[in-house]
Amino acid sequence: MSDGSRSSAGAAVGERWARTDGRAKVRGEFRYAAEEPVRPCLDVAVHRGTRPHAKIVAVDTSRALAVEGVVAVVTGADLFALLGDRMMTGPAFSDQPCLAVGKVRYVGEPVAAVLAHSVAAARRAAEEIQVDYDELEPVHDVDAAITGSSFVHEELRPSAVFGDLKHLRGKRDTNVNYEFTLRRGDPDAADGTTVSAEFWAPPTHHVPIELPYAAAWPEGDRVELLATTQTPSYVRQSLADLLDLPLNRVRVRTAPLGGSFGAKMYDRLEPLVAALAWTQRKAVRITATREEAFLLTTRHGAAVSGSMTADEDGRIVAATADVRYDTGAYADVGPRITAKSGMVATGPYKVDNVRVRSRCVYTNKPSAGPFRGFGVPQVTWSHESLVDELARARGEDPAEFRRRNLLREGDIAPVGTPMHSADFVGCLDAVTEAIGWAEPLPPAEGRFVRGRGVAVGIKAVLTPTISNATVQLNQDGSATVLISTVDMGQGSDTIMAQIAAEVLCLGEGRVRVIGADTDVTPYDTITAGSRSTYHTGNAVRLAAESMRDKLIALAAKHFDVEETDLKITGDGLVSAQNQATVSIPDLLLAHFGARGTTLTAEANFSTTWQPYDHETGQSPQVTEHWFAGAAAVQLTVDTATGRVHVEHLAVAGDVGRAINPALVEQQLSGAAIMGLGHALFDQLVFDEGQIVNGTLLDYQLPSIKDMPDKLTPIVIESPHRTGPFGAKGVGETAIIPLAPAIANAVRDATGIRITELPLTPERILTAITEQEQS
Repeated sequence: MSDGSRSSAGAAVGERWARTDGRAKVRGEFRYAAEEPVRPCLDVAVHRGTRPHAKIVAVDTSRALAVEGVVAVVTGADLFALLGDRMMTGPAFSDQPCLAVGKVRYVGEPVAAVLAHSVAAARRAAEEIQVDYDELEPVHDVDAAITGSSFVHEELRPSAVFGDLKHLRGKRDTNVNYEFTLRRGDPDAADGTTVSAEFWAPPTHHVPIELPYAAAWPEGDRVELLATTQTPSYVRQSLADLLDLPLNRVRVRTAPLGGSFGAKMYDRLEPLVAALAWTQRKAVRITATREEAFLLTTRHGAAVSGSMTADEDGRIVAATADVRYDTGAYADVGPRITAKSGMVATGPYKVDNVRVRSRCVYTNKPSAGPFRGFGVPQVTWSHESLVDELARARGEDPAEFRRRNLLREGDIAPVGTPMHSADFVGCLDAVTEAIGWAEPLPPAEGRFVRGRGVAVGIKAVLTPTISNATVQLNQDGSATVLISTVDMGQGSDTIMAQIAAEVLCLGEGRVRVIGADTDVTPYDTITAGSRSTYHTGNAVRLAAESMRDKLIALAAKHFDVEETDLKITGDGLVSAQNQATVSIPDLLLAHFGARGTTLTAEANFSTTWQPYDHETGQSPQVTEHWFAGAAAVQLTVDTATGRVHVEHLAVAGDVGRAINPALVEQQLSGAAIMGLGHALFDQLVFDEGQIVNGTLLDYQLPSIKDMPDKLTPIVIESPHRTGPFGAKGVGETAIIPLAPAIANAVRDATGIRITELPLTPERILTAITEQEQS
């Protein structure tokens, strides 16, 4: 660890600096959003619908109003009378009211809100609300939703956020709210060995430790909000639209999050608390229970019908995928997920003939939204199982077969965009070498069979997006970085401090990052999609370089030399001509004539894209950069119980350049463990639209006893030409190939190809029994 006394340039990037918040977190001194001091608030509890699809005939709130401590009860009809269509929010479609209006679309949808002087009173009153329903035919199955005659929404209502969806406005009688098509060549004309299968990845829940929370209050002619959100800039705009206020009358603050993984993006609790605070002129807050958190958002369940064909030389010549995403009752960001995953649904392979149809489908379930990987793990589950089966059908080693067909630098992806800084081969080689792929497997032991599996993943970064950054350099030589990127455990505050410190040659602990506050911190599109290191990192780099240029200009005047004569070091500004150095504190003191002053610089970093053709999905620049990762696993399967035990799991990710290798390794490991959960445990179970395992007593997660005996994270560096110091993100990279890597190892051990997740002991044991009986 650096002691902050270094004087050489390049003393920050590539170093294993400690997390800026690490000490406070381990000592229990760290404050999350719900622990931040705010004015006294009324507590809000909601009454939730009990039908998956039904018209609301009447809502009786009289008994709730009689509960002691209750201040008000507000229904969706009440808010609609005040706000009208503005209360319909959502990033893709304006389809989601904060309280149900007219009808409910899933079991657990908020119908009415109670404001009370205590949580207990609010919850007790919420239970007293009575709702009369006129039931409608529910839509539970994603394929039945496509072909059926019952519709979750009467018509499609594209929002103003995604302008490319406006052509869908007014479309009726459909549950398919978006469709992405990718076409290249003619897969039907390809000859060779073909494998095909139907795959299912179930909806899952994010389960961050910190529960969702939001508080809001009117402040004169403006509204202020403190919330657990990854998207403060989006929320400010959403609330401004909701309440018909200019942006300068909406303030959104957040604090570093206790995990999220996509659960705290876009419209969650914020529209409801803001609407209640503004219309009731009260300070209010909501803290979701763990059971309520299961209803706020899920990962998309996905059905995939896929095929792959290889010619006699072992080249993949054709691939198809029909992808159906279950987005639940509200679209959220489902259309973006549908497209971003559809463009990579055939994997990181050179394929001349591709056909992908990817659809986002409404059903009467809780809304699905972004989850670490942005829908890509679901299609990777399909293509990495298929490519493995194709290799085995040809009698080839699955790793060698992949290596021959993987995209390389400069190759054109099936979507039409060239590959750069995406070292799939390097990732594949690293993980297979780590687990000893070329070595003979240890022999089976009684009822335990052993196998190895590998998988490779590809994902495009969210493009186009915008990041802004401001750097304030203090007279004492410390600096403050203002950004709206939210640290939710990924270590972005530490990374951004290192980027600024690298440019300004500052030591560890000399740069502080200010948390998101839309009154203070500049616009940032979103903290998601592993975009922050690249996008916000570039904005911070540019702002720091602007600050460096200002310092050099001041030093040129100070020394009376040309700016080209100067350079910045850890000791200050150095003049080659004068053979002299002035420290930053002395330079600023001389310039301003006062202590405690600040010098400010700012920058914007925006990315662009070329929208894909709606008929073919082709684009020469559909993304700013690619993510490349791989996973390899050695495991055993107990043939008597179906239980899987992972002996060694290796994951690798191409991060461009590791700003902080320790944080990169932690991100790879964390994503791998989450992927292990999706492979073996995670699934939301529904019965006629009702979640039946929506508590942590019933929802299965991996425990410490389910961890691999050995977990090896491997950092691959293929610098990106426009990344900050060559860097790009890594938060999602390792989760993408995890489930198929484990399934491929189970296939290697047992000879059984399972196509439904998760690989529970029951599912594996059933497959073994069926194999023995066939």
